[in-house]
Amino acid sequence: MDTSLPLPKYHQIYLVLREQLQEGRFDRDGVPGEHVLADQFSVARITIRKAMEMLVADGLVVRRPGLGTWPLHAGQRTGGKTPGISREKAHLTGLLENIVNMGLRTSVSVLESSVVGASDAVADALALELGAPVYKSVRVRSTQAGPLSYITTHVPQGITEINREELERKPLLMLLEEAGVELGGATQTISARLADAVVARHLDIAVGSALLAVTRLVRDVSERPVQLLQGLYRPDRYQYQLQLSRVGNIDAKVWVSEELSAQFH
Repeated sequence: MDTSLPLPKYHQIYLVLREQLQEGRFDRDGVPGEHVLADQFSVARITIRKAMEMLVADGLVVRRPGLGTWPLHAGQRTGGKTPGISREKAHLTGLLENIVNMGLRTSVSVLESSVVGASDAVADALALELGAPVYKSVRVRSTQAGPLSYITTHVPQGITEINREELERKPLLMLLEEAGVELGGATQTISARLADAVVARHLDIAVGSALLAVTRLVRDVSERPVQLLQGLYRPDRYQYQLQLSRVGNIDAKVWVSEELSAQFH
């Protein structure tokens, strides 16, 4: 864990596990046992136990004696809230330009390319039935300075066929366009996350390090969701720039944003 963060270790672990639960990481096999998590985070089991107690109190998991710890999905919870995907619009033209620019100036390593059943969170975002087949890809992009981002994407299987060789050559949005998908708009949320053991290893950082988290839902011209992207970026190598302008009359001026660029180094 990152000992420089002003949070107790158990709280850092709680935040990491909460993020993984929201991504559907433990839907199939349940949350790993205390001894496994203790080894993963290099802490004592009592620290893991405190983090698990926080997850139980939030209504995110249920602990079943003899059966392990399992996620509680939105329909099962009596407490706690799962944040939905923000509805703040992003300009898709600028988004595509940034993605193409990034693709030309970075190298990519495809860690996973497979068909999986949609988790609760993925199915909700893509307007699919739980367990519906989706193409899942996990990629790490790097610059000359080293790894930049850890990106997980899900695309409904009925949209187009996606394979590893194509992902190694082109950005996914370009592949969707080449398959005849008419991209219409995107909704994007930017927040902060903490790196778990897997992400930390691929981005060459310490477990618990702060990351810039981007969740992007892309739709076609008929408003059908066609891609869910969840990206984790090293803040020392990636910047997201917006330009703000004031609009409206003198009594009700508001700030509106125009996406300028996603800068990396």
